[in-house]
Amino acid sequence: MSKQEKKVDREARPRARDLGITPGLLSPGRWNAITDVAGVRVGHVTVVEGADLRTGATAILPHGGNVYQQKVPAGLAVGNGYGKLLGVTQIEELGEVETPIVLTNTLSVPAAAEAILDWTLAQAGNEAVRSVNPVVGETNDGVLNDIRRRVLTRDMIRGAIEAAREGPVDEGAVGAGTGTMAFGWKGGIGTSSRLLPGFPRGWAVGSLVQTNLGGALEILGVPVGIALGRDTRAVEHKQGNPLGSVLIVLATDAPLSDRSLVRLGRRGLAALARTGASLSNTSGDYAIAFSTAVSVRRSPERRQGLSSIALLPDERISPLFQAALEATEEAIYNSLFRATTVVGFAGAVAEAIPVDAVVSLLRSGGRLA
Repeated sequence: MSKQEKKVDREARPRARDLGITPGLLSPGRWNAITDVAGVRVGHVTVVEGADLRTGATAILPHGGNVYQQKVPAGLAVGNGYGKLLGVTQIEELGEVETPIVLTNTLSVPAAAEAILDWTLAQAGNEAVRSVNPVVGETNDGVLNDIRRRVLTRDMIRGAIEAAREGPVDEGAVGAGTGTMAFGWKGGIGTSSRLLPGFPRGWAVGSLVQTNLGGALEILGVPVGIALGRDTRAVEHKQGNPLGSVLIVLATDAPLSDRSLVRLGRRGLAALARTGASLSNTSGDYAIAFSTAVSVRRSPERRQGLSSIALLPDERISPLFQAALEATEEAIYNSLFRATTVVGFAGAVAEAIPVDAVVSLLRSGGRLA
């Protein structure tokens, strides 16, 4: 199948909401994507070559300006720490992100870091910069991809950063999700958002996930994985096989402190329980949350002395927690529904989740009209 045919096939696959699967109470934004948060941009690079290469990278930019000069407050939450998350200690120490966030495969983390460095150092205003903290997350796509070949180059990944745009986000077997698997089916990139109508400024919360995890899939409380014979927990128990990881990136334009963003990230991880994830011993389960609000950015002017910043108080943060839960749950579903069947390294096959069978189960379980 040609790359163009793959693109058409992926576009034919539904999103969860197209099937009537609408987790939670809040409404999504225009794109139902992380890009509904003002300023956020997403770009992909996808490599599908020969029989064995199925990989890529996904870049998330907090805003369209110079991220190093206009750093954004950020927080990190860890579910299980078996991962190679680059830049983690500086996020924890300073509570900020100063570069694009790139997701890729495990052995391409160094190339992604080089790409971020190249892009950051080339930005106007960064001519004197001598220290940069690249943020790179990964999951292992070595079942479908010949990961040891390390085919992704710094220039390829920089292309994903430079291609990042606002608007709709491609999902499924694309970018960092090209070679990933989830709950025994083909996983990938998924995204969703929620609007916060109770706030006068119309804030939003968006989630983007890279799913490569195990467990017994549940959708709206229905044990889909068990019903369809894809309970990967039995494999983990019997063989001790690693069942992968999940990266969650949460964005909001509400003015939150880094402490509050850690708490927001924990709610993204909590959504894993709603989907039946196992968070196994060798999974890397991380949530990075950041705020794009201009009022809380760590600009050069604010770093020179005392500043006054208006932050959302804890007493008003619960709706954002709800939004993070709902958006992340739906993003995980989208990563599955939008993914196509992929045949990869050494003939390995990851089948796309059977949409009709899932809809039938949900309908018989009273979860769909």
